[in-house]
Amino acid sequence: MDAQTVTKIAFLSRLKIDDDKIENTKDEFTKILRWVDLLKEVNTDGVEPLVSVNQNNIAMRKDEVTEGNQSQAVLANAPMKEYGYFAVPKVVE
Repeated sequence: MDAQTVTKIAFLSRLKIDDDKIENTKDEFTKILRWVDLLKEVNTDGVEPLVSVNQNNIAMRKDEVTEGNQSQAVLANAPMKEYGYFAVPKVVE
């Protein structure tokens, strides 16, 4: 990998790499590519692809409103409220 390739990868990745750091970045990119090559050597025959790393099935339910019109109860604990909404202090002038 040369400096031009590092610069191109940095541009495509939207990374800002200073000129004095290109050599170090080149070494880091090379290490990453070697590691990816090591992954290619892993035998994955007979291993089913995962849909998710979480094997638990989440119970699904219908998406329906169970208790509507609770705005007054929700706003009861609000430190500030106006016109039926949460109010927050102005932070931008």
